[in-house]
Amino acid sequence: MTYIVTEQCIACKHMDCVEVCPVDCFYEGENMLVIHPDECIDCGVCEPECPADAIRPALSADDDDWVAFNAKYARLWPNITEIGEVPANANEMQGVPDKLKTLFSEKPGAGS
Repeated sequence: MTYIVTEQCIACKHMDCVEVCPVDCFYEGENMLVIHPDECIDCGVCEPECPADAIRPALSADDDDWVAFNAKYARLWPNITEIGEVPANANEMQGVPDKLKTLFSEKPGAGS
C-alpha cells in the first residue's frame, strides 16, 4: 500500500504534510503535491495533516489511476522537504469540483 494525493490538493497545496513526512516522498507541482509511491513507507502521518482531505491510502483497484498519477508526476517534479508558499486562496479552493479537468497544471513547482 501507498498513500496518494488526490484531486482535492489542486489549487489548495497547503503543504502541512511535507513537514511530517519521515522519508521526504513529496514532490511539488505548480499547484499541487504528489507522493512518490515507491518511496512512501505507508506510515500515514501525512493524512491527518492535510486540511483539504487530499491524502488517503491507496486501498483498492479504484485508486490505481491516482497511484499512477502520483508516480508520473513524482518523476517529473522536484522533491519538496519544507513548507513553501501556500496559495493565498487555498482555503477557498477546498471542495471545488472537477479541479483535475479545470485547474490542474503539469508545470513543476517552485523547487525546480
